[in-house]
Amino acid sequence: MTTSQPAKTRLQALLEVANAIASERDLDVLLRLILRETTAVADADRGTLFLIDPDTGELWSKIADGVGQNAEIRFPATTGIAGHVASTGQIVRLDDAYADPRFNAQVDRETGYSTRSLLAVPMREMRGGIVGVLQVLNKRTGPFDAEDADVLLALAGQAAAAIQNAVLHKDISRLFEGFVKASVVAIESRDPTTAGHSERVAALTLGLAEALEGPSSARSSAVLATTERRVELRYAALLHDVGKFGVRETVLTKADKLLAHQIEEIRRRFAHARARLEAESLKKRLQLALDGAAMAALDREERALEARHEAFAKYLELIEASNRPGPLLPHAQAQLMLLRELTFPGETGPEALLTPQEAAVLALPRGNLTEAERREVEGHVSHTFRFLSQIPWTRPLRRVPEIAHGHHEKMDGSGYPRGIRGEQLCIESRMIAVADVYDALTAADRPYRKAAPHELAARILREEAARGLLDSELVEVFLTQGVPQKVLNYEIASPQQVRRVSGVFKESP
Repeated sequence: MTTSQPAKTRLQALLEVANAIASERDLDVLLRLILRETTAVADADRGTLFLIDPDTGELWSKIADGVGQNAEIRFPATTGIAGHVASTGQIVRLDDAYADPRFNAQVDRETGYSTRSLLAVPMREMRGGIVGVLQVLNKRTGPFDAEDADVLLALAGQAAAAIQNAVLHKDISRLFEGFVKASVVAIESRDPTTAGHSERVAALTLGLAEALEGPSSARSSAVLATTERRVELRYAALLHDVGKFGVRETVLTKADKLLAHQIEEIRRRFAHARARLEAESLKKRLQLALDGAAMAALDREERALEARHEAFAKYLELIEASNRPGPLLPHAQAQLMLLRELTFPGETGPEALLTPQEAAVLALPRGNLTEAERREVEGHVSHTFRFLSQIPWTRPLRRVPEIAHGHHEKMDGSGYPRGIRGEQLCIESRMIAVADVYDALTAADRPYRKAAPHELAARILREEAARGLLDSELVEVFLTQGVPQKVLNYEIASPQQVRRVSGVFKESP
C-alpha cells in the first residue's frame, strides 16, 4: 500500500513543526508557524489559536488570522465553541457553525467574517491539562473530516509543548532578570554616590553594540550574531561592578583622602591645642602682671598668641584643602611634611598636631585613595569574577563572568587584575571599558569631582586610545556615532526599555 500525497504533505507538516519546536524560542514565531501549517494542511480558509489566561479564566487569541497584529479576541473560557472545547476537552467538528447554539457569532460580527464549517481541538500539555484551543474555519474543499481532526489534534499537542517550553524559558529569563536587578540595587545601595552607574554603562555598551551594526564595521558579527549574545553583553555590563560587595564600605564610599572620623580627630587636636596655648598665654600674662612687668611685655605676649592662632588657622586651612582629592601643589606637600614635626602640650606630654600617617595620606598628589585602598578597590574585579562564576548560567549566558572580568584591562597590558593585552581581551570587555570610562568622567553624582562635559570626556577617551589604553576603533565608533547622545536619554530598567535602545529584547505578549 502506497501513501497518498495528502498524507505525505501532512506528515511533512508535522515534521516541520516538530523541528521548529526544537530550534525556535520565540513563541509568536513558533505559534504562527503552527497555525500556518495547520491551516494549510486542513485546507482551511482561516485559523485561530486560543490560549487560556490563568489569571482571568478567559480565552484569548494569541494568534488569529484576519485580526490585526496588535488586536486580540478575548472572551470567557466557557463561551462559544472554543469555550466548550477548553472546558470539556472534546473535539468539535461542525459543517454549519450557525446551526449550533454553542457557536458565538459575536466574533464574526466584530471581525466582519462569515464562518461556515469549523473544527476545534483542545491543546493538551504533557500532563493532560488543557492550555488552549486550536481552531480552523471554512474548509475550501468540503466539510472537515475525522482525518482533519487527527492531524489538527497532533499539531495542537505540538503547540501545547511549544507553549510549555516557551513559558519555562520565559520563567528562567525572568529569574535571571530579577537576580540581575536585585544585584544592581544591592551594589548601588552600598554606594549611593554612584547610583545609576551600572544601568548607564549597560545602556552605553548596548548603544555601542548597535552602532557596530553599521556596514562599515567588520566587528559587528562578533557581538551581534544572536539575541542571546546581546543579552549576555547586557548582563555582563549591568553586573561588571558586582564585586564591590567585597570592598569595605568605608573605602568604597570614601569621598576625601581622610575618613570623616580622622579629619574630625585632627580638628579636635587643633581646638585642644588652641585652648592649651590660650591657657599657657593667660598664665604667663598673669605672672608678668604680678611681677610688675611693663605693658609692652603684656602686649608682646598677646600679639604672640594672636600670631599662633593665625598660624594654626592657616595650618588647618591647608589640611582641609589638602584633604580634598584634587591635584596637590608641591609647596603644599612640603608644608604638610613640616606640619608633622609640630607639637603642642598635651595631657601627658607633647602631642603631634599631625601624625606621619595622616600627613602621608594628605600629601597624596592626586585622588583620595592610599595605595592599599586603591588595591582593595581594584580587587572588586576579581570579586566580580568569583561571584559571577558561582552562578549556573544557561549556555547562552556562560561568558558573562569572563566579559565582566576584563572591563578594567587595558589594550597595552597595563590594566588589572590580570594585566592582559588587547589581543587576549574579548571585544565585549573592551566595549564595557569604553562605556565605563565615559560614565565615570561624565557622571554628575561623584562628590570628589565635577562632571566632565561631553567634549572633555571625548577628548580624554581619544587620548587614552592614543596611549594604547582603550580600543581606538571602538572609541571612534562610540563618539562618531553619537552613542552617548542617543542612549543616555533613556532610563534603562527593564528588558522592554533596553529593546528601545538596542533591540536586545522583544516585547512580551
